[in-house]
Amino acid sequence: MARVTTGITSSHIPALGAAIQTGKTGDDYWGPVFDGYKAIKDWIKQPGNMPDVVVLVYNDHASAFDMNCIPTFAIGCAESFKPADEGWGPRPVPDVIGHPDLAWHIAQSLILDDFDMCIFNQMDVDHGCTIPLSMMFGEPEEWPCKVIPLPVNVVTYPPPSGARCFALGDSIKAAVESFPEDLNVHVWGTGGMSHQLQGPRAGLINKEFDLNFIDKLINDPETLAKMPHIEYLREAGSEGIELVMWLIMRGALGDKVKDLYNFYHIPASNTALGALILQPEETAGEALDPRVVHSGHSLATAAE
Repeated sequence: MARVTTGITSSHIPALGAAIQTGKTGDDYWGPVFDGYKAIKDWIKQPGNMPDVVVLVYNDHASAFDMNCIPTFAIGCAESFKPADEGWGPRPVPDVIGHPDLAWHIAQSLILDDFDMCIFNQMDVDHGCTIPLSMMFGEPEEWPCKVIPLPVNVVTYPPPSGARCFALGDSIKAAVESFPEDLNVHVWGTGGMSHQLQGPRAGLINKEFDLNFIDKLINDPETLAKMPHIEYLREAGSEGIELVMWLIMRGALGDKVKDLYNFYHIPASNTALGALILQPEETAGEALDPRVVHSGHSLATAAE
């Protein structure tokens, strides 16, 4: 039987990819960010921790989808997915190799569970999908596991509610556990944390909101799932709504989780960055030491 063993969160800031490609991962600005991910990279290489498959929840940035097609929830069921050309050529990373059998099984299970999934058999994946893979696995010739892309619309309003995302995670867990093959499956929730890219509040970062979100994600996700869209906008900026995708990951882990590692850093580009490892409490391994919070200086404060 397949099982969801781990949930990981990660920001997917495109400047992280640029830092990798230009050799800046150890400089004064980017070094603390990549140092924070080193513990996750080391952990994932340990025996039993490497996933067979990652269900990678992310948002497309007008690469595969545009205003002509805006799926709320989509799933990639193809054999492979090429890196998208986002205007400067495709990222110099390997193709993402899918797991069609599990992907189709999840799609069928979710649709029968009343989630109207949009199924894609041809789809390029942009930095929302490939940056987290680079942050966890570095620069391999091929990714060390298979990946099922699961795009979520958090770009064009209305995005799905936190409650709907949390419930989707629970249904993903049930779908995975009904798949007969013995697979170690991770669910990764990407995007965030607080940030705004335009308008008078461009550069907004709200450390207090972010750290409270991490705490509730771990300990009280049911309450967190009730947070309305307007609170994300007001407190975390226009792009802070990406955090609903973390609730999909959390919903796939069951009632109680163990926090193995969490990392928070500001700023990374003009974004607050967070990365966590969570596991279901009944099967969790040992926590990593130390768990860290790096707090730089935010570029702006939350609106009153």
